[in-house]
Amino acid sequence: QVQLVNSGGGLVQAGGSLRLSCAASGRTISNYAVGWFRQAPGKEREFVGGINWSGTTTNYAGSVKGRFTISRDNAKNTVYLQMNSLKVEDTAVYYCATGSMWSDLRAYDYWGQGTQVTVSS
Repeated sequence: QVQLVNSGGGLVQAGGSLRLSCAASGRTISNYAVGWFRQAPGKEREFVGGINWSGTTTNYAGSVKGRFTISRDNAKNTVYLQMNSLKVEDTAVYYCATGSMWSDLRAYDYWGQGTQVTVSS
């Protein structure tokens, strides 16, 4: 069993930055790909990006490519989502999940509880 804890969300002005964390406990996630998703009110959960187990390959949704960066520190059992040049439309609850680095929700097994990101204009 893996527990994922999301943190780092908050309120930021447009153009600002935040770094989200996905800390795992209960089992190492160093052998697992991890994905990030987000969900805005009234909308479906949307794929943001993913990273492979070693951190050598990443994949991003077109809407965040060039602004967001996913990294991981397997020694700390943690995956990060660095978000720069934030836009109002990035406002959502952000989740990490293990199992894949691609957009298919069915490939993921364990999910974090989510962290709220609010971008003001």
